[in-house]
Amino acid sequence: MSTEQNKNSIPGPIDIAHSPDADDIFMYYAIKFGWISTPVPFKNVALDIETLNRAAIDGIYDVTAVSFALYPKIRDDFSLLRTAVSFGEGYGPKLVKPKDKRLRRNFKVALSGYNTTNAMLFRIAYPKARIVYKNFLEIESAILSGEVDAGVLIHESILDFDENLEVECELWDIWQSLAGPDLPLPLGGMVLRRSIPLLRAISIEEALTKAVEIANSHRSLLAKMLLERNLVRIDASTLRKYLDLYANEKSVTMDEKQLEAVDRLFHIGYEHGFFEYPIKAENFMIPHEYKELRNS
Repeated sequence: MSTEQNKNSIPGPIDIAHSPDADDIFMYYAIKFGWISTPVPFKNVALDIETLNRAAIDGIYDVTAVSFALYPKIRDDFSLLRTAVSFGEGYGPKLVKPKDKRLRRNFKVALSGYNTTNAMLFRIAYPKARIVYKNFLEIESAILSGEVDAGVLIHESILDFDENLEVECELWDIWQSLAGPDLPLPLGGMVLRRSIPLLRAISIEEALTKAVEIANSHRSLLAKMLLERNLVRIDASTLRKYLDLYANEKSVTMDEKQLEAVDRLFHIGYEHGFFEYPIKAENFMIPHEYKELRNS
């Protein structure tokens, strides 16, 4: 093999894009700290979730976090991964407003992005609201300044917001009214570019799964390291609460109940005109059995 051929046969770094919120940082940094090996070099970038959603539409990153509500729109280009998932169970994004403020039907609201799961659920529940989209870090200040009447808080903001604000509605309640009482709320997951060769794709998902598993089993040590390096925006107590919500044993690999919830989300989106037709999540996941068949 010539030098040029050999150069081209070596896979380059894989771009891994995730959000800068504490659960995504936590789930990825077992790789960043060198606690596990990866099949090819990983190069990570942290961006807000709506920026990642738009980047997925444009096909920018090899592997990226996305809102579950976006996935049906990118299904032809990306496989849905089973790992590094965030679900709410009795909790989730919150619609907040100034205390004692009464919201009209056409109130002005700030959401974290057009393609987010919370935006889809909000638009179903509040069809008359006037929506502006902002970076999730700017929503609380927009409410307090009077720029908007209310806003949907996500990520760590749900645990610690200004005392002059109060919760108008839990998006968990909207989800329950649409999906029924027994399913967790699907918020975000990871996708992988379909053009990546299948065996390599399998090995990448296995490495990411191992990273989440290792992070969860060493959560105290990893959380301490993240805090010491100023890699998260919150204090130790809030970090512990937040990780309990969104980065836990149920983040490692989607179970049957979570898959059912994702399918329900996709069907709700279809029923309300967000998607062309309903899809089943499992039909768009990487077939790990291929590796066993290949090696048998």
